[in-house]
Amino acid sequence: MTANLAAMPEAATAPTTSASPAALPHTTPVAPELAWSDALSLSMPAMDQTHVEFVDLLAGVQQAEDAELVSRWQALVEHTEEHFAQEDRWMLATGFAPGSCHLTQHAVVLKVLKEGLDLGHQGQLQPIRQMAHELTIWFPHHAQTMDSGLALHLKSVGHDPVTGEIAQPEALPAEAISGCGGSCSSDDGTSPSGADRHAQKEAA
Repeated sequence: MTANLAAMPEAATAPTTSASPAALPHTTPVAPELAWSDALSLSMPAMDQTHVEFVDLLAGVQQAEDAELVSRWQALVEHTEEHFAQEDRWMLATGFAPGSCHLTQHAVVLKVLKEGLDLGHQGQLQPIRQMAHELTIWFPHHAQTMDSGLALHLKSVGHDPVTGEIAQPEALPAEAISGCGGSCSSDDGTSPSGADRHAQKEAA
């Protein structure tokens, strides 16, 4: 596995893998490196609850012994798949383009996590340990930029995450949002952030 952890907070880079046959036969559980805090709250209960569950599942992965590691990682991957799908539905319903930065990053990250699961089923556990560590760095940045921007956008159009109703349809964007649509994009959309560039590169 390769990783550029120093650059991840700025670029919101997805966790990375390489299918190296030199995986360690035994790995070591570690204490959770990420805990839920008010700093991660977006004051949007539906989104916050999902994020709390994500953080808890990630902590479970980091604490897992080898015998439980793959099953706990699978639970995290399955939760993340629905987590991302839920946010993707909200975005598509409120004016985001299918190829927008936020949706694309979801696809990129989920693809990498599934690659880690495949490696785990092959007996390679170290990539999962490394990806779990990378997620503790990636997630806070993603939540505080892309997800924060999405939460503000949903509130601005009066989107109800439970019913899907939009109280202020007149506030929907006239043109589909192609960037992040939030604090990680420039106001005019002409200077994509590192996250935009990364997602666009992966989608190319």
